[in-house]
Amino acid sequence: MSALSLDTVTVRRGARAVLHEASVRFAAGKLTAVVGPNGAGKSTLLAVAAGLIAPDAGAVRLGEVPLGKVGRQTLARRRAYLPQAPRVDWPISVERVVALGLTAHLPAFGGLSPDLRARIGETLEQFDLTDLRDRAATELSGGELARVMLARAVVGTPEVLIVDEPTAGLDPRHALDAGRRLRALAEAGCAVLVALHDLDLALRIADDAVALRDGVVVEHGAADTVLTAEVLSALYDVEMRVVRDAHGASVRVW
Repeated sequence: MSALSLDTVTVRRGARAVLHEASVRFAAGKLTAVVGPNGAGKSTLLAVAAGLIAPDAGAVRLGEVPLGKVGRQTLARRRAYLPQAPRVDWPISVERVVALGLTAHLPAFGGLSPDLRARIGETLEQFDLTDLRDRAATELSGGELARVMLARAVVGTPEVLIVDEPTAGLDPRHALDAGRRLRALAEAGCAVLVALHDLDLALRIADDAVALRDGVVVEHGAADTVLTAEVLSALYDVEMRVVRDAHGASVRVW
């Protein structure tokens, strides 16, 4: 498993830098939560990390290899990316949508191997989708579709998983379950990058955290040193407290 790193990355939109000299390392075997207010640059940072946006300055590396030198097929196998509010516009089944996550693993000729078919079945079960496997994806609720798309992202067991707001639209049970699935992937050795507005979930599942504001990385490191009352209050311009008890930690706005 390989780490993913950004070294003084800048992305401009016209004269404005939406990401300014960002240097971050996302370690294999760790889940990193990327937090910050709307417009902070979280989605841009994740898109650069995924290789979807070329930076105007700086470098992105997968292991020791510049991301631009990793072949597309190889990158598709090693990295999975799930954007905000993903859509399915065609009435294909839930099972087929999840299977699309294995496209980069298919042989040049022939269909799915028994091993890949088994992996699809296991992933459907893990994400509580077995009963929905034959339903058209266009008929799903927003929360159901969010689970399907997360399942599609992880079915290929990537080395690096980049997910932008994966719990938006999920009910509390499935949001917590999605967090547990992401946590399990990190524990299995995957480098997991997750942009989150849910700070309570970030406190629960993150090993590391990146705090972004106005395109600048203001803090980066272990989650318990970044997700503090002082940092979060300055980040969101509102007084926050981190409350810890026997059940874990949560954020309170004062």
